[in-house]
Amino acid sequence: MYNADMVKKCRQCGICCKLFLVNLNEVEYKSRRYQTMFEQFGLTENFSEAEKYGLNILAQNKDNSCIYLKNNSCSIHQDRPQLCRLFFCTSKSKRFEKMRQAIGLERLKSRK
Repeated sequence: MYNADMVKKCRQCGICCKLFLVNLNEVEYKSRRYQTMFEQFGLTENFSEAEKYGLNILAQNKDNSCIYLKNNSCSIHQDRPQLCRLFFCTSKSKRFEKMRQAIGLERLKSRK
């Protein structure tokens, strides 16, 4: 999947945690790692019922960023949902710059 060099290229801009709603799959939804969140928000334990009402979406802060985004870094990186694991962008991609512009962020300066 991803190698260590890809992880090193992360600019910690937080864009991956600010633009998208993260849907949990059934295994993640039922796993203990997210149980505290479900209890905190009084969510149902029935995945199909939760999915029907959109409750299988990872909670967000008031600014619509992921609740686990701390200082533009994922505080649950080792346990992040599958959808988060599949998302990857680099500062050199046009897609990346378009996403930054979409949420009002300045263009990143290149690293030396």
